[in-house]
Amino acid sequence: MRSLTIRRRTLRVAAAALTAAAGLTLTACSGGDAGTKAADRVDSAAVAQENVGSGASTAVEDGRAQGDAGTKGGPHADSAGRGATNSATAQSKRCHTNELKAAIATGDDAAPDPDAQGSTTTSVVLTNSGDRSCTLAGFPGVDVISESGEAWSLARSSAKYSGITLAPGETTDFTINVAMTDLGGDAWLASYLKITPPNETTSLRADWPWGPLLDQSGATHPATYVNPIG
Repeated sequence: MRSLTIRRRTLRVAAAALTAAAGLTLTACSGGDAGTKAADRVDSAAVAQENVGSGASTAVEDGRAQGDAGTKGGPHADSAGRGATNSATAQSKRCHTNELKAAIATGDDAAPDPDAQGSTTTSVVLTNSGDRSCTLAGFPGVDVISESGEAWSLARSSAKYSGITLAPGETTDFTINVAMTDLGGDAWLASYLKITPPNETTSLRADWPWGPLLDQSGATHPATYVNPIG
């Protein structure tokens, strides 16, 4: 009789242990699911926040290196997925050539000083002529086309830059340092500028309203060069 009682107690203890173990197993699985769901929510919020931030302005590079600047600017090495999302968002928000108009500023104070020592500047105004807000960042490509049809691709300065977002109808500009000269053997007789916005492959045209440039098309450090947008 005593032996039967001990066996029943032993069975009850084993059953209780199994029940407790099952409870722990269920609790662990539930905790893991909750943690996963919480992590998902945190990641989604982070992605949403970063996308909102990238819409305000972007510090992407010029027409040839913008993608690199956007990637290197990411806050964490392990956020590759979010970085890709931000890069795609930035690309979708950038201004395309067919959404822009270009003109050289010709107001009273806009004319480059022909008597300046070294170089002076002229400004190119870019207008968002589209129906959405878009972002410009970095350096445009600028070719000075001569009256005979030759192209002089201007060098770029080492100036730093940040992106600017334009609403429909808004404008921004960039400057070109220019070395003016009199008519002569070293003159580049400019007809118009061919302007390619950052990350674009098609160009805008802006007629050249000023006099001849000093022909430094083959110089290593020309006095005529492009500065970044904004």
